Amino acid sequence: MKGQVSDSARKTPVRQVEIDADEAGQRIDNFLLARLKGVPKSRIYRMLRTGEVRVNKGRVKAPYRLQAGDVVRLPPVQVTAVCSPVAPGDWGRRLEARIVYEDEDLLVLDKPAGMAVHGGSGLAGGVIEALRAIRPQARFLELVHRLDRDTSGCLLIAKRRSVLRALHEQLRSGRVEKRYLALLEGGWRRRFQRVDVPLRKFVLQGGERLVKAAEDGKPSQTLFRRIEAFPHATLVEAELLTGRTHQIRVHAAWLGHPLAGDERYGDKTANRRWRRLGLKRLFLHAWQVAFHHPRRDVMIRLEAPLDGELEALLDHLRQ
Repeated sequence: MKGQVSDSARKTPVRQVEIDADEAGQRIDNFLLARLKGVPKSRIYRMLRTGEVRVNKGRVKAPYRLQAGDVVRLPPVQVTAVCSPVAPGDWGRRLEARIVYEDEDLLVLDKPAGMAVHGGSGLAGGVIEALRAIRPQARFLELVHRLDRDTSGCLLIAKRRSVLRALHEQLRSGRVEKRYLALLEGGWRRRFQRVDVPLRKFVLQGGERLVKAAEDGKPSQTLFRRIEAFPHATLVEAELLTGRTHQIRVHAAWLGHPLAGDERYGDKTANRRWRRLGLKRLFLHAWQVAFHHPRRDVMIRLEAPLDGELEALLDHLRQ
């Protein structure tokens, strides 16, 4: 996904913005960073220090949290025009077609493998940028959580700031169920196992970020349940009890059964064999998510079926 940056610039007029209930609770500096796209961060904080930005006609500091009814004065600023990331080809239609659930508060997308959830690290854009590009009228679209670029499946996106805060609280308290389907290398004899192994991030000399099991790492728990056994592989359901980076992949490798197609933590010889069988990606799919709807007072449980490539591999193994 490629974005285009224009050298053109424009000066915005003075604006008076009234904060509604959905925008309340956020820091004024974060509000300004989101509202004044293209304005350098140093300029944002200088406007706060010099009083160019006012809340209810008075000065405020960066940590000030906005309240419903506050009126924020946005001064005239020079904004570099940044074109929205443009989804290549039919990415827009593909994402719209992969929406599992949507209402006025949130949507759940069956994210395709190979697409990052957001831009960064050399990427011009990802899922969230593409959604904003095809829905320019949307006032608010933010990721509730993340999925690895190579992982497919259920991805939650909030359409209101209050919904984002509520879902983040559910994630912190462990009230969001996230279940994945994964294909483990080798025959895994157990029917069920809870892996409680701390994980720690580290960076290689070349700058690559990895995760490993370490006593001084952050607490990490995954429940593995065997679903189907094959001669040289095992299909499992992995339930996340914590949400660390690469958690399922590292815990599976720690068990001695890395994920099929895992180029980072897997077995190179085994991965070559999987490629010959048609697997061109990591076999990890977020197939189910369950959460309490923040505004409707009901439990929502959603599923995303396996992609055709993964189903075809399982059919081959069954034969």
